[in-house]
Amino acid sequence: MGSVTQTARAIESTAESLQEDLARLEIQKQALERELAAVTAHLGSVRRALDALQALMPGTGPAAAPSPRDPAPVSVPSPAKPEAARAAATAEAAAVPSATAGRSDEAGDGGTTYGKLTEQILAYFAQAGDTEVRARDVASALGRDTDSGSINAVRSTLDRLVGASRVQRAGRGLYRAVTR
Repeated sequence: MGSVTQTARAIESTAESLQEDLARLEIQKQALERELAAVTAHLGSVRRALDALQALMPGTGPAAAPSPRDPAPVSVPSPAKPEAARAAATAEAAAVPSATAGRSDEAGDGGTTYGKLTEQILAYFAQAGDTEVRARDVASALGRDTDSGSINAVRSTLDRLVGASRVQRAGRGLYRAVTR
């Protein structure tokens, strides 16, 4: 009778351990899928930039230059539904072409074009108005709160936006949209 109880406990313990592993692996899978989507988008941007540069180089034939397109407006999902927010952010990533991975001065009006995360954060603050928010809240609204690396990417982008006067620091760890 004792060995049956020990076997049952061992099976139960193993099942609990596997459940924990499953949850951790699901989170890791989502983070890797987001990273793959970002790398894929960056790869496309680099290819378009390289094609454009090759078209400008003397002695090389005209390469297929990218068609100029204005980026689609970025909508920010509500933080109330994290799964919907992730799905919307993924759809947003596929819909918004990026001219380059970082900043560039390619905008026709002399403005600056930013990366996808920056555009999403600026759109979030446009909707948030004068509300003070934490970086973790922004990351959650964008579906980027599954691991510390994603949240830190949001924090770093927020710090760059504060430095560029695009977002205000409202206090320790608090941010707010720039009022114009």
